Amino acid sequence: MKIEKVNAIKYKNNQHEEVKENVVKDETITLTINGEISRSLSAIEDSLKEFAVGYLFNENMVKSLEDIKKIEIDGVQINAEIDDTLLKTNETVLCSDSAGGWRSKIKEVNPVESDLQVNVKELLDRIEELKNNAEIWQATGGTHVAGIVHNGQFVVKEDVSRHVAVDKVIGYGLLNGFNLNQSYVIYSGRMPADMVIKMSRAGVPILASNAAPANSGYNIAKKGNITLVGFLRGQRCNIYNNQNRVIFD
Repeated sequence: MKIEKVNAIKYKNNQHEEVKENVVKDETITLTINGEISRSLSAIEDSLKEFAVGYLFNENMVKSLEDIKKIEIDGVQINAEIDDTLLKTNETVLCSDSAGGWRSKIKEVNPVESDLQVNVKELLDRIEELKNNAEIWQATGGTHVAGIVHNGQFVVKEDVSRHVAVDKVIGYGLLNGFNLNQSYVIYSGRMPADMVIKMSRAGVPILASNAAPANSGYNIAKKGNITLVGFLRGQRCNIYNNQNRVIFD
């Protein structure tokens, strides 16, 4: 079960009562890579293979599925074996983001080349669809939600970490043959550099959100030729960088 009921006191309109409230059930997930790098983080015990694949790509540890030799999942333990060429060439630092990840220093950003275009009305519809498909969030208010769209297919994943939610949808796309160059990611959360760099590494040309970009994210988007769509709410949004990917007719 991803949801548990706990005791609480609800206060509203000058009244209070004892109630049972839903909370999301998170676990400490441990990912071990080549028996050397071990990372523990808080996540929902769901779609862990997708998470591991997305994480390895988004941390710039692998470039293709062929670089991943094995992924084994035993409860909340994930063991991955990969070609360690990139591990030997990339200097990594521990970052304080909510995923607790090993974020490679952003020494270079490869521009994403894509002719993908999306109608603004589709984006406005998708952010509502994203919320409607966020079952755990609706029940608890305790998750982030991310979706990936490819050729009309829309896949949604939730997690207590926005980073893990995005890793899961990118991992899903990779495992299911999505052309990420012709896909876009839409999610709940800000768009700083460590989120936008995921798009560059995966080759995703558009990142859309109901929240705002940070200046660091905007700068990475410029270097990576990534379109950011922020403040997707109601009938409005802002489009940053390479705005011709979003069409208005």
